[in-house]
Amino acid sequence: MDQSRLQALADALGYDETPYGFFYTDVEPAEGYAPKPSVLPTIQDEQHNRVDWPGVWKNFQCVLGRIWLARKKKTAAYFSAEKFGCLGGAFYLGYNRPQLEFIVHYVSTGLPGVIDGENYLSSPEATRRFFDLVTPEPAPAKYAVFKPLTDFGEGETPLLVSWFARPEVISGLHQLAAFVTDDLEVVTSPFGAGCTNLVAWPLKYLQDGSVKAVLGGWDPSCRKFLKTDEITFTVPREMFEMMIERWENSFLRASAWRDVRKKIERSRRAWGEAGG
Repeated sequence: MDQSRLQALADALGYDETPYGFFYTDVEPAEGYAPKPSVLPTIQDEQHNRVDWPGVWKNFQCVLGRIWLARKKKTAAYFSAEKFGCLGGAFYLGYNRPQLEFIVHYVSTGLPGVIDGENYLSSPEATRRFFDLVTPEPAPAKYAVFKPLTDFGEGETPLLVSWFARPEVISGLHQLAAFVTDDLEVVTSPFGAGCTNLVAWPLKYLQDGSVKAVLGGWDPSCRKFLKTDEITFTVPREMFEMMIERWENSFLRASAWRDVRKKIERSRRAWGEAGG
């Protein structure tokens, strides 16, 4: 990866972080944040009442929470079937399918006398349809890794690239995605958890033969792991490479974008962030 061109695009967007790349590997990262080891229950375990629910909840750690820590230290966040942190994350990252019935009810209306529902979808039936639609392919390697693109080494290639940013920077990414693809509906924002829109939805579009950018970070449960007003924008490697190669011919060099850059700088000053 041409790091100088990556930096030039980030500078043009007014983006003061490094985008994170996502990939699978059989090599455990030497450093970074991973959930505590835990036993991942299967649908068969659930059906035979073999799930250690207290143990599952005791070791709960959100995918976005691990990424939040990684972003602060500019390092990796990684997951596996043994270090999954969250039953939703284990499903969306490809380590556990089908999804447990307990989670079907938890995301929707709950289980009377057992657990309150999140009411993110209106019924267990609607939630099952969602899980059936977005079910990821099995993880192709032991570890699912998110790390800064600047840390990618020889032989490492991201499947997906994610930005974490406020709306002004996101507006540039949104328009740039349309510019490099000529697809007027290239940016999509489907329902899902924070990690659904970081991984499961972008990969599903690719599996369906569609190159799409995915907006995310809407899940109320993950908002505490994002900056105020921050959302996510994830693209497949193919689109990212087009952005790197073609941004200089886009609106990012025009006067309208210079006005947006002034707003980005005002936003940083308003939030007391360095470099604003």
